[in-house]
Amino acid sequence: MTSLDPIQSTDTESGRVIRQMYEPLTHFPNGTTDVTNQLAEGYELSDDGLTYTFELKEGVQFHDGDEMTADDFVYSFRRLAESPNSERGNFIVGSPTFLDVSAEFDDEGGVVPESLAVEAVDDYTLEITLETQAPSALEILSYDAFSVVPEGIVGDIEGYDGEIDHSEFSSSEPVGTGPFEFETWESDAEAEVVRFDDYHGSVANVDAVHWQIIEDDEAQYTYAIEGNADIFELPTAQYESSLVDAETDDRGREIGTYGPMENGETVDYVGAPQLSTYYFAFNVPSVPRPVRQAVAYVMNRETLIQTLFEGRGQEAYTFTPSAMWPGGNDAYEDFIADYPYSRDEADRESAREVLEEAGYTEDDPYELTLTTYESDVFQEAGRELRDQLSGLGVELSLEQSPFATLQERGESGDLEFYSLGWTWSWPDLGYGLFGFEPENTDTSVMPEETNGYYLDWHQADTDAVEKAQSAWERASSNPDPEDDDLRNEAYIEMEEAVWDDAVCLPLYHELMELFYYDHVDIEPFGAMGEYFQVYNDVTLDE
Repeated sequence: MTSLDPIQSTDTESGRVIRQMYEPLTHFPNGTTDVTNQLAEGYELSDDGLTYTFELKEGVQFHDGDEMTADDFVYSFRRLAESPNSERGNFIVGSPTFLDVSAEFDDEGGVVPESLAVEAVDDYTLEITLETQAPSALEILSYDAFSVVPEGIVGDIEGYDGEIDHSEFSSSEPVGTGPFEFETWESDAEAEVVRFDDYHGSVANVDAVHWQIIEDDEAQYTYAIEGNADIFELPTAQYESSLVDAETDDRGREIGTYGPMENGETVDYVGAPQLSTYYFAFNVPSVPRPVRQAVAYVMNRETLIQTLFEGRGQEAYTFTPSAMWPGGNDAYEDFIADYPYSRDEADRESAREVLEEAGYTEDDPYELTLTTYESDVFQEAGRELRDQLSGLGVELSLEQSPFATLQERGESGDLEFYSLGWTWSWPDLGYGLFGFEPENTDTSVMPEETNGYYLDWHQADTDAVEKAQSAWERASSNPDPEDDDLRNEAYIEMEEAVWDDAVCLPLYHELMELFYYDHVDIEPFGAMGEYFQVYNDVTLDE
């Protein structure tokens, strides 16, 4: 977890806690893909498709006792656009791929204070005017960063002195309208929220929600098997697919039971294919293209996923999951048929050839370090890659890092080769591919001015860089809902460019699985992920 400020948080772990405490205008109930109102009662869209007028829910209280009004949304959206603490400013201004609210900009590209076209018409009416149409506007507005906070709580935009320091707001004094309010967060240890009795919706059945932060797989397993957690994940090393007894529902989810486990318990089970991609990626200036290509040649996804990940995912050859691919699954299969590296085997000979042409040999290898977060299975995957590269001209070293440290190092350009994952917060191709716009991968100005993946791809002088940059600009300049085909064509070109320069090696699309002891009564989560799930409707029988 990195921050409890909705405009600053960018990681799933923080988002999981933030969603219990904060609320936006719309949301995806239980992590399904059906967007619906949350703090909005309804909306109207102008004939030109640019102005949304939202009717807000009345009688909504913040955790500090104040009533929420449209002015709070104006302030919250201004913070997202103007605050130096915002890491998702491009989601609201300046990018037609996202919401692209109208605003004025200064000579340095910053938003002129109070120029954002978000207006409180009255206490319960909010008007948002866009620069360009946004086909996914309601879905984008569900993102954490668009959550409402009390007007003036932090003085990080012009016109407000702030009631508390930002460091306190983001770590120990968050204030939202959600069904739970903050209790505690100890970095890398635990977090807890408690029931908010004045919640405007369904007041929580449980007193509190507690997360134990455990990065060591064996310790995580022991914690769960000893019954310390009601809901838990199982590390792959302790997971057996043969213990799943489940049926597929109409959303493609596997719902049933798992067990008996080592403690004799059989628990409830939900497995749902996710809009997510786990991947290996390179800092491009630090790792020559032939080395990146060699790693691509020796990476056998089928072996890694079936033997190390116990089949808990779909092999990924593109960053975009097949479930979102333009034209459907057949079009996806046609595309990946042209994957330029090996698909079903570790092709050591092709790797050797490309390395020898670059002058790297067994006697004079390229020294490369792979950094993963603290995960046994990703370290094991790294050892598999190291074995496959052995003797070819790449000497691969492995290291682990706490997640927050890995993220900080990535933003500083201090990683050579790393593993991470990406989860779509709304079902739109551009939301995942924006991180590959080469100019947006510049870590020298990250996270203040850029927020792409940690690639520094803009420094490479290749045709693929130009292709990716051009494709992104083409997608961004065609936001009309009827221009889907133009945007999809551009997004596919970006996937081709990622292949050409081997800057990122998608590994798998996750099958998210959760396990629940029998005393837990909870709705199954959907393809958007369990981290979208808010726990106020959960009941416990003990």
